[in-house]
Amino acid sequence: MTAGRSPPADHLRSRASYEHDGFEPHSFQKDLREIGVSLRDEGDRLRVLPRVEPLFGLPPRPRRPPAVRLLPGLWVRWQLNYRFSSAMGIRGWSYWLDTFNIACGPVDRDVFLLEPTLIVDECGPVR
Repeated sequence: MTAGRSPPADHLRSRASYEHDGFEPHSFQKDLREIGVSLRDEGDRLRVLPRVEPLFGLPPRPRRPPAVRLLPGLWVRWQLNYRFSSAMGIRGWSYWLDTFNIACGPVDRDVFLLEPTLIVDECGPVR
């Protein structure tokens, strides 16, 4: 989240980049139910736990790290990777990397250019 006007309580200010358009950043607001992360206000902390969306992607994740609880001013970088076989029967694989940078409370506009307070690397072998 960046400084400026806050989105409504049920929305999140987001940025995304995709390989197909040269990783050009896109800013938008999303409904909290549409993002791949469970966020819960626990009073003085924000509980963060990304959801593992694809059920059939690799690597398998039999045990996941617990949710993190951020105090105001702190932030987490959480990464997950996936490999999928083609659903259309075409040979080949597709690879996917999700990186979530999530801050709690008001933060400086360039907070995500600094080192994260906490890093959760849930990337695994995709071979």
